[in-house]
Amino acid sequence: MAKKVVATLKKEGGVSYAKVIKAVRSPKTGAYTFREEMVPSPLVQDTLKK
Repeated sequence: MAKKVVATLKKEGGVSYAKVIKAVRSPKTGAYTFREEMVPSPLVQDTLKK
């Protein structure tokens, strides 16, 4: 299983954000690519479940 990384960032406008980095395997080549997303902290677990 690929590693999942979550970095918590400073609050902006009362909402704290986290940068989520996921390793995603390409169905075509089998190589891993990294997908980065900025999400509000309460939604981190929902983002990782996708």
